[in-house]
Amino acid sequence: MSTPRPAGPADADELVRLRTLMFASMQGEARPGPWQETARQVLARALAEPERRLQAYVVDDPERPGGLVSCAIGTLEQRLPAPGHPEGRFGFVFNISTDPAHRGRGHARACTEALLAWFDAHRATRVDLHATEGGEALYRSLGFHEHSTPLSRQRLLDQD
Repeated sequence: MSTPRPAGPADADELVRLRTLMFASMQGEARPGPWQETARQVLARALAEPERRLQAYVVDDPERPGGLVSCAIGTLEQRLPAPGHPEGRFGFVFNISTDPAHRGRGHARACTEALLAWFDAHRATRVDLHATEGGEALYRSLGFHEHSTPLSRQRLLDQD
């Protein structure tokens, strides 16, 4: 297994490819669309910032220069401090994906551990994620567990 490294702007295309594979794995199909170009732009811009609020750790594909086999991506959010969260920093993990040809080798774990260490270095007191059934055992082994039931509101945008 390779050691994860922080992603850079040049990794945006491959991160979108892995994100597409993640959705295909979760939903049974990859839905290409305008979201992919928007995601590439957001990633390239965010990964170029010196004071990152979005971070990604990746494992390079040794057989494909410029290719990636796995990633873990998350954001650091500054909220108001509260009891138990004295600095008000929270993390959210929203993209852990490994290319199917490279699964079962510990790449997702290594990327996620690197991302969690980044959250720790930024003093995030809580890190959230939405687990799929396939990823739940990994996340539990890394210390994730249930907390209060969140509510969300989703607004559908018109597709142009």
